[in-house]
Amino acid sequence: MSKFYELQQQRRSIYALGENVSASKEELVELIQSVIKESPSSFNVQSSRAVILFGEESDAFWQEIAHDALKEVTPEDQFESTKEKLDSFSAGIGTVLFFEDQDDVKGLQEQFPLYADNFPVWSEHSHGIAAYSVWTALAEQGIGASLQHYNPLVDEALVKKYDLPDSWKLRAQMPFGSIEGEPGEKEYMDDDKRFKVFGNK
Repeated sequence: MSKFYELQQQRRSIYALGENVSASKEELVELIQSVIKESPSSFNVQSSRAVILFGEESDAFWQEIAHDALKEVTPEDQFESTKEKLDSFSAGIGTVLFFEDQDDVKGLQEQFPLYADNFPVWSEHSHGIAAYSVWTALAEQGIGASLQHYNPLVDEALVKKYDLPDSWKLRAQMPFGSIEGEPGEKEYMDDDKRFKVFGNK
């Protein structure tokens, strides 16, 4: 099998995270930035943005911003399990916040009105590619991660805390750290339910 396929198998949702990562903050920042820069986007618009949080900033996101936002909307008798999940995310060394810049999307809509309805969809494609690329690159380094979606509950607090542009639309959050527990076995549906192949060559 190809190296890429091996990396695909290696990339899993890891929820048991820790701080036992040998790579430095600088090395991880360079990796994440480089991978996002090389991720393709429609018309090469490069609309993906990222905020990378380490240490106390990552903890503050999960233990304060996400915690407070979820406490407001989660029934009291269910919040303890939610808090445990947030605690597991903050147990890692950092978090990548993925955004898409809507000004870039609107700019393309104005420049190419024939495809205006497609650009928001293609922006989501760009986000997905960037997030998957970072996730796989971290996995190659033996670093665990998962992809979370607490937007839009946390959006306003993030924009205020980090003085982010209003055009940055939060799409996902990726806590990462050392792998402190193995994921469960991955199950696959039958190929004949997912794929169709036609033609002789």
